[in-house]
Amino acid sequence: QVQLVESGGGLVQPGGSLRLSCAASGSIFSIDGMGWYRQAPGKQRELVAAITSGGIPNYADSVKGRFTISRDNAKNRVFLEMNSLKPEDTAVYYCNAAIRTLIDVVPVSYWGQGTQVTVSS
Repeated sequence: QVQLVESGGGLVQPGGSLRLSCAASGSIFSIDGMGWYRQAPGKQRELVAAITSGGIPNYADSVKGRFTISRDNAKNRVFLEMNSLKPEDTAVYYCNAAIRTLIDVVPVSYWGQGTQVTVSS
């Protein structure tokens, strides 16, 4: 069984910062790509940032220059540093990871439960 657990969400004023963390646990053999998605009320879930197993990041245009994704492969964690936050960044943020257990031939996509980020004065 594999679990992804996010933490670090909350309420922050415009221009502020937050750091999200996601920890993967369970019978993990390997983790390929990891990423963060978000879903605002009435909108579809969208990719915010992703990072390969080798540490190569990719960002949505809307967050480039403000958000930084990183990972700790030894601890099976992925992070999202969010700076210069805007009200339009308000959403539930979800962690995603492509994980292989000992019985998987190909990676399986797992999701966390989500953490609320609210940017408001």
